Amino acid sequence: MRYVIIGSGNISNTYVQAISEIGGEVTGIVSRSGRSPSCQPGLPNWPSLGAVDQPYDAVCVTTPNGMHHQGIIDAARLGKHALTEKPLDISIEAMDASISACRQAGVTLAVTFQRRTAPDNRVIKQLLDQGVFGRVFAVDLAAKFYRPQSYYDSDTYRGGLAIDGGGPFMQQACHNLDIYTWFFGKPDHVVSMLDTFTHDIEAEDHGAALMRHESGLIGTVVASTATRPGFAARMEVHTGKGSFTLTDDVISHWSIEGVENPTDTGFVYQHDGATSAVVTDTLGHQKILLDFEHAIETGATPIAGAESARLTTELILMIYQGAPGN
Repeated sequence: MRYVIIGSGNISNTYVQAISEIGGEVTGIVSRSGRSPSCQPGLPNWPSLGAVDQPYDAVCVTTPNGMHHQGIIDAARLGKHALTEKPLDISIEAMDASISACRQAGVTLAVTFQRRTAPDNRVIKQLLDQGVFGRVFAVDLAAKFYRPQSYYDSDTYRGGLAIDGGGPFMQQACHNLDIYTWFFGKPDHVVSMLDTFTHDIEAEDHGAALMRHESGLIGTVVASTATRPGFAARMEVHTGKGSFTLTDDVISHWSIEGVENPTDTGFVYQHDGATSAVVTDTLGHQKILLDFEHAIETGATPIAGAESARLTTELILMIYQGAPGN
């Protein structure tokens, strides 16, 4: 397929490389700044999607979080399919507008929540859907990452509310919270504590939330960019048949009665997000792109379709609204 990438920040390099790896073509870049990805500086560049004068099939939206809906809606109006970088967007209104525009245009909308493609995450999802674990009563998620102040200083929107949409809950831990909602759905009640400890930013840089689901499940999550030097993400799951732990999307502990550990020992993903925002391993993006193309060709729902991905932003907004004073 032929793609136009909307946005020329660092993550656009990941998409250019991933599209190339799957045999696709990048027609060019839409960038208001006129920049092109550093990995392919000679790509054609246009100031808006409407100005693109070469054929293409779909867009990849790589603009900052709160601008995703703009690229999605522009693509839908032109009858083009859209794959957006996570999250879908940072507000209910923006997500609804994006989903509605794509539905009306009859085009596919998906989100790059590439951790859903990790083999161990996929098999856990299947086992949960099959009810293999019995009752899941506790889930504890820790996404204790680190970013230096220079990361936030690299652009004016970083760590802000209007465009980034928040701190580590909306940005760095969004992938981990997506796996939580993909596995267990959205909770009914959330209480949280958030603060800014080590950075000069508008949003939080550390926080914790306590969640209660209709099933009775009690979940906890800690998200941070203040916990130096940065730690691997962990999800501990406790069920009626035992417990298991995922560390950076790989099963690191398994004690489930009557069920053999299903981990894929050959899977190695090089980017954990603990200390850097730079994605050099494009395998997950390649899988998302291939799934996106399959959905377009067959009419299937993408592995990270818009309706499912919407729940992740909804949970993050619940966490923000559940803090004192909100």
